[in-house]
Amino acid sequence: MKEIALYVIAAISSVVVLGYSVHMFVGGLVSPETETQLITIACSIGTLAVGMLAWDVMRRRK
Repeated sequence: MKEIALYVIAAISSVVVLGYSVHMFVGGLVSPETETQLITIACSIGTLAVGMLAWDVMRRRK
């Protein structure tokens, strides 16, 4: 159970940092709508990646 809380905290912080890094990279270079779409895509991919990593670790520990 402790690892679930740890993965939730890691997932939230990594997705926030990922979204902010996309904002800093493309902010002002593209339209706000495009920036929002890029942030959404990047955060979705990041969430899937963290989820797969957490699932793999929990599967291996059983």
